[in-house]
Amino acid sequence: MNKFSLITSSKVFVLSLVMLFSPFSLASETLNVYTYDSFASDWGPGPKIKENFEKECDCELNFVALDSSVGILSRVQLEGQSSKADVLLGLDLNLMEAAKQTGLLTTHSVNTSTVNVAGGWNDRTFVPFDQGHFAFIYNSETLSNPPMSLKEVVENQDLRVIYQDPRTSTPGLGLLLWMKSVYGDDVSDAWESLASHTVTVTKGWSDAYGLFLKGEADVVLSYTTSPAYHIIAEGENKYKAASASEGLYPQIELAVMMKNAPNPALAQRFMQFILQPEFQSVIPTGNWMLPVVELSEPLPAAFNSALEPTENLVLSAKDVADNRKAWVNEWLNATTR
Repeated sequence: MNKFSLITSSKVFVLSLVMLFSPFSLASETLNVYTYDSFASDWGPGPKIKENFEKECDCELNFVALDSSVGILSRVQLEGQSSKADVLLGLDLNLMEAAKQTGLLTTHSVNTSTVNVAGGWNDRTFVPFDQGHFAFIYNSETLSNPPMSLKEVVENQDLRVIYQDPRTSTPGLGLLLWMKSVYGDDVSDAWESLASHTVTVTKGWSDAYGLFLKGEADVVLSYTTSPAYHIIAEGENKYKAASASEGLYPQIELAVMMKNAPNPALAQRFMQFILQPEFQSVIPTGNWMLPVVELSEPLPAAFNSALEPTENLVLSAKDVADNRKAWVNEWLNATTR
């Protein structure tokens, strides 16, 4: 999920969205895609994907930018069957079941046999569009002994930590599930331990990462692919992803069609387009995540720095949907003692 330029470019971001991604379009055939703000921004993958799709569809691709993946789901839940969205782009594994339970989604006709994600993919509602793993990022020039496990992040009281709120942030929700995967029934004590040396919990990724870059924390919750951004965009090699001996928690981002899509034929066409090179090739250096299909050209060497997990720690979508509220309350109670 590309959010790096949001740190310093909020004014440009707002102007760009007004000019380029208005929720309304005058074109006769328009595809409305709800996504998160950094995807639609002019430094994200949105503009290039918009250009590539419009070349072949003879239509208008209109990105409606919302503040987060969680915000996308909340928006369509509020709008219900009257939503103008054709496609939702940016939900993830942890929101799948909750999204299905709204009754607002429909199936796709995409051949997903080329999708290369852990465990494979055969879901008939969602189509993956990128993937990665959550990780704590550190500055190797200022932290000589980085954590080698999630438990070290949690239990090392000398380590200044920043992460995101699981109620409002996709990475924050990812950490909630990562913690539950590792600590199980003992997670409340783990949250309490982490709280004692947490600098702050932010609403979203950009605030957290910005504070980390200013030196306010030793580690920040982000993605294993974050160092690739610094290497490619800045020529900077000091930012690293900390190892986690227990395993890493994955993020697979997804697209889905709305049942009452105003333009269902065009929506199906876009869903097919997602796995094509014209979309997937934009992902690595546009969204700073990994593609979900094999590309004809190798990824930039900077992506070799992305950690390979010792294990994928994945809770089932049903478990997440059934227990998410209780686990958030568990986190709240433990961190406010």
